[in-house]
Amino acid sequence: MKPAPTRALPLALPLALLLSLALLLGGCSEPSSASGTPTASGSPSLPGATATDTGWIQLVIPMDDQAEQLLALAVDRASAPDLATWAAASSKQHRTELSLLRPLLRRMGLPGTNVHEGHDMPGMVTEADLARGRRLTGPAFDRFVLRQLRDHLSHSRRVSRSAARSAGSGEVRRLAARIADTRADQLKALPGGRGESDQGH
Repeated sequence: MKPAPTRALPLALPLALLLSLALLLGGCSEPSSASGTPTASGSPSLPGATATDTGWIQLVIPMDDQAEQLLALAVDRASAPDLATWAAASSKQHRTELSLLRPLLRRMGLPGTNVHEGHDMPGMVTEADLARGRRLTGPAFDRFVLRQLRDHLSHSRRVSRSAARSAGSGEVRRLAARIADTRADQLKALPGGRGESDQGH
């Protein structure tokens, strides 16, 4: 049965609740690497990793991957030059993050599949969003992209800021802090204004 949409949840949803929802929807549990020992797959462990680390990584990877697809679309189709320029820079930053997140996932002995496929999670650019973006043109496309990406950046920043405080692995905490800082910069630079509205939360 298809999970009920969850995008209507409050923007300031606490990390513990959001990650619990992510773990529940993904059907995943705390990895054996949380004890600092090698996983059953034989991959190296990620010392100190807990279910919080797992939930954050398995949430942020599909969030980044889906958002990057919309950003790439904006590079080619945005009618406003400043949006296309911003999207190109943000797309590159998302790809860099993915290149750092996926090795952590492998070190935890977790599969690279998207455990949230089909889930309408807060801040997640969905396949339906991508399909709609491909149909829109001109200013309507720009407005749609800005709305979807502002939502993505705000949620991604919040969960990453919380993971930077509560994750068990030092590597995860440092990467989460880096991503949270990047999101703050991306929101400030977001064309069309209102990007600063996420500040202070």
